[in-house]
Amino acid sequence: MLSGIRIIEIEGLGPGPFAAMLLADLGADVITIHRTGQAATPGMPEQSVLDRGKRSISLNLKDPADLDVARRLIATADALIEGFRPGVMEKLGLGPDICRDLNPKLIYGRMTGWGQDGPLSKNAGHDLNYIALSGALWYASQPDQPPQTPATLVGDIGGGAMYLVAGILAGLLNAARTGKGTVVDAAIYDGSAHMMNLLMSLRQTGNLSDTRGHSLLDGPHWSRTYACSDGGFVAVQCLEPKFYAEFLQILDLSGDPEFRQQYDASTWPALTRRLAEIFAGKPRDHWAALFAASDACVAPVLNPSEAQNHAMNTARQIWLAPDGMLQAAAAPRFSEREWKPRPSPRRGDHTQDILAELDARPKA
Repeated sequence: MLSGIRIIEIEGLGPGPFAAMLLADLGADVITIHRTGQAATPGMPEQSVLDRGKRSISLNLKDPADLDVARRLIATADALIEGFRPGVMEKLGLGPDICRDLNPKLIYGRMTGWGQDGPLSKNAGHDLNYIALSGALWYASQPDQPPQTPATLVGDIGGGAMYLVAGILAGLLNAARTGKGTVVDAAIYDGSAHMMNLLMSLRQTGNLSDTRGHSLLDGPHWSRTYACSDGGFVAVQCLEPKFYAEFLQILDLSGDPEFRQQYDASTWPALTRRLAEIFAGKPRDHWAALFAASDACVAPVLNPSEAQNHAMNTARQIWLAPDGMLQAAAAPRFSEREWKPRPSPRRGDHTQDILAELDARPKA
C-alpha cells in the first residue's frame, strides 16, 4: 500500500524501529542508517525481526563524509524517523530545519518518551516511567498487586510507535495535498494518555473509579484472569448480559441467586473468590475446550509459542517462524494485497547498493 514511499530511519530504540517495521510491512522502502559497530540496544540480535523488509546502510554520523551521505539520502525521502532525546539530531547536523531545507516535503518523525518540550523532555526514561506518569499504568493489575503491564506494549508500542506511524501517514497525506512537510512530535507520554480516552468514556457514567478493582472492567468477577489447576490461566470478560448468561449456563450457575445481579459491585469480591475456586479445580485446556464453541467470552491465556499452534493461527497465519525467527505477521490486512515476510538485513548489508543508487541520481 505504501509502494513508492521512502522512509529513512536513524537507528534507535524499540518504538522507532517498530514504527519503521510497520511502514516496511505496508510496502514502504525503509532504509535504516545503522551505526557502524554493534547494535544500540543491549540484547538485540544481529538480524532483528524489527528490521524485516528494510534495507541497511552503515554510517558514522560523526564522520563528515558519512553525514553527507545521510543528508543526500534524506533529500530523497518522504519521511524520516529518529528516536533521540531532543537536541541530539540538531547537534549531529540533521535537525528538522536542515533536513527540511534539503527536502521541503519531508515528514520528520520524532519518537521520544516525554516529548520535544516540557519539564521532563531532556530526562531519561523507559516504557513504565512514561505510562506511570500519564495514568495508563494505573489499572494494570488486581487491586492488591503492584501495577504491571505487558512489557513495552502499552507505552513503547501502543502509545509510541503506533502514534508515530499515524502521525507520519497523516503528514504524508497532507504533504501530497499541500507540498509542505511537517514535524511529528510523537511522545509515549502523550499517546499512552490518549489511549485512556476509552476508559474516560466510562468515567462519564460513573463506571471508572480512581480506586483499582472498583471499575466496570477491572472489578467484576466476569472481567479478569483465573488460575487453573495445572498452573495455566483463563481470561474471562463476558461484559454483555447475554454473554454473561451463557457463561453462567456453561458453568451450571444459572440457578445460583448470588450470580444473578451481574452489575452489583458489592457482590464482585465474593463471586470472584467462588469462580477462582471453580477454575482452580481443572486444568486450563479443560476450560478452553468447554468454552471453545460458545459466546461466553472465555479464552485460554497462551504464550506466543502456544499461539502459533492454535487453530486460530492455523486459519489466519499470524504467528510465523521463517528461518526459525518466531514473529507476528503484518497487520492490518488488505483485500488486494498479500503480505509475505521479507528477511531482516545484517548491519550494513545494503551499503554499497544504496551508495550506488545515490551516485546514479542527478546532483542537486
